[in-house]
This record gives sequence, structure tokens and C-alpha cells, in this order.
Amino acid sequence: MFDAEAYLRRIGCQGETRVDIETLRRLQKRHLMAIPYNIAAQDFADGIHLVDLDEDAMFRTVVLDGRGGTCFQLNRLFFRLLRELGYDATLMAASTAEGRENFGTDVEHMFIRVALDGAEWLVDAGYPGPSYLEPLLVTDAVQTQYGSQFRLVEQADGGYALQRRARVGRWGVVYVFRLLERRWDDWRELEDRARANPAPAPDGDPQGVLYGRSFDNGQVVLKGRRHLTVRDGRERARTVVDDDEHRALVTRILSGDLPETP
Repeated sequence: MFDAEAYLRRIGCQGETRVDIETLRRLQKRHLMAIPYNIAAQDFADGIHLVDLDEDAMFRTVVLDGRGGTCFQLNRLFFRLLRELGYDATLMAASTAEGRENFGTDVEHMFIRVALDGAEWLVDAGYPGPSYLEPLLVTDAVQTQYGSQFRLVEQADGGYALQRRARVGRWGVVYVFRLLERRWDDWRELEDRARANPAPAPDGDPQGVLYGRSFDNGQVVLKGRRHLTVRDGRERARTVVDDDEHRALVTRILSGDLPETP
């Protein structure tokens, strides 16, 4: 069963029940550090399910067992936690360039908006990275977190592009979205499209894997054979050729035993 106190203990935030921005920052960051993004945790055995999910059963495997999941498990559970703690949280939908190409929909990603003390914050505990470790204020000002910069750029259609820039490099889009509250059924479209065009399960296929985890001042992402580490805004990317090393990296990301990067 879903248990907010057990949830807080699992992410290292026992007793963090205040409703304020400092607590919200700790909740998101420690969630990203404690629970991995793990596409292999998605069970495709009985089809693709994004909407009608058993949150109690999902809570045990994703959070308590630390197996992790995708945005549809991670942010759905985090949304429930925030609501139970008293936050004014609403669901949001976004799309990455890859998602629009594969699914042609603007609801490929699920994240959260929190209204707090007259301000609005973007909250995301279910993106593999690189992205923001702590909530982002909805503003037109550039925001800096752990060496990376972020900004929201308004689009011609009224939506926004969330952009990120490392210490060395250009601005790049993380995802695009509208400041529009979503309902669970809004993801029915994506569920139907995914069922109509199923992707092969990633097990045993290094090209299909996607894993991510955060640490104190950065993130590590393994997408197929590409291994990316962001530390204090500095990026280090390489291609993993050796299968044994690839499996070891997956194990380290899932366990949280992340290798040190100079």
C-alpha cells in the first residue's frame, strides 16, 4: 500500500513534511538520487499500460524496492506524495523531439507543476537527464543549478520550450510543454499509439536501454551505448563498446554505486 512516511524514508527525507520551496527542493533532488530512471522496469508482458495503473502495487516495486521506472511511474507516485503532503500540485505533459518523432503527440512525458506562495514551479522526478535536479521557477529569467543553466522560451503556439545549457556548449531543448493542467485520461492517446506500434522490450538489447540517476551535483545517463555524465555543469560523453562494461554501468546506475568522474 502507498505509504507517505515510508516513501519519505526511502528517499532520505524522513520528517520532511513542510510545504515550502526548500522542502520541495530537497524532495525532488533526493528522489532523483534515490530512485533511478529505469525503462526496463516497465512490464510489457500484458501490454502497455499508462493510465489504469495500480499505484499501491507500483509503489512497492518502484519506490520501496528501489527498482525505479519511467516518468509514468516515477512522477505519478511523486505527484501523489506531494498531494498527500499538502502541496498544490497538478499534472503536466510535455514532449521531447524524439517523442514527437516516434509518437506524434504532445503528451509523451509526464511531470508536475506546483503552485506555492504565489509562484509556480516545474517539478520532475521522472526524466533520465540531463535536466534540472531541483524545481524550476516559471519565469523568463535564466536559472542556474549545479553549473547548468535553464530557461523557458515562449513558443509561437503559446507553449514553452525548456532549454538547458552546460558550462561549455549551446542551448538545447529538454522538452516542450504548455502550462495546462492534465488529467490521467490525457495519456490514453499515447497508450493507444504505443500499443498500435509497440517497441521491442529493452531486455538484452543495449541499443534500447535508457537509464538515469542523479548524484549531488550532477547526473549520469546511459542511452543505448552512449554514456553521459554531467558533473557541476561539465559534460563527459563516450560510447561504451564492451558488453561487460555496459552491463556493469547498468548495475551501477540501478544500485546507485556511481563511479567517480574526474
